Amino acid sequence: MLEGKCAVITGGTRGIGKAAARLFLLNKASVAVIATKDSEEARNALKEIDPEGTGRLFFYACDISDFDAVEETAKKITADLGKIDILVNNAGITRDNILPGLSKEDIDSVIDINLKGTMYVTKAFIRGMVRQKGGSIINMSSVVGLMGNKGQTNYAASKAGIIGFTKAVAREYGRKNIRCNAIAPGFIETRMTDALNEEQRSEIIKTLAIERLGKPQDVAELALFLASDRSSYITGEVIKVDGGMYV
Repeated sequence: MLEGKCAVITGGTRGIGKAAARLFLLNKASVAVIATKDSEEARNALKEIDPEGTGRLFFYACDISDFDAVEETAKKITADLGKIDILVNNAGITRDNILPGLSKEDIDSVIDINLKGTMYVTKAFIRGMVRQKGGSIINMSSVVGLMGNKGQTNYAASKAGIIGFTKAVAREYGRKNIRCNAIAPGFIETRMTDALNEEQRSEIIKTLAIERLGKPQDVAELALFLASDRSSYITGEVIKVDGGMYV
């Protein structure tokens, strides 16, 4: 589905990003993965993403909340891959607490990485998409950005902001043949849900129409569709992958 295309995935060594990177590679894309640090954990993840050693996987360390670092990294990636057809803004963090308990750092870090990071990375790569007259941008929002959630005011605000950003980019660049869509996952089995105890997991599952937590692959499959030409007339959409959590 992606043969001859080049993709960038932020937060690509864990969870949903890792699953998407693996799936994109299997569908013949060249993939540049961005993570905050070059670590042993990241290197191990790269081996899992590309065990065959295709030569089509590239790794870059970059703090996406750093505007200048994002600009420089985007230049390196574009030079190495030659073009960027697909951008998946997946990197994100949580700092959960009730509103009075949130520190300034809790608020700033979530907004800086989730929302501003998405904006910085998109800004850095969209110029190339304009020059080549096409591209697909996929922003990872959350069902929490649509419905809200107790103890996640900072996270919900960042993810709701991504939805507004997605729709504005879709309108601004549709005439350039650049599509921009958002995915809103529900409870997916990643590090963000690993902290849940069995009682919490059980209570969550009771609220779902499909009575299980989602898997990173569930989200990656939608990302693959949105990245491909099979979704060429879809833009400005927010598509939930939440097992019927919010209907």
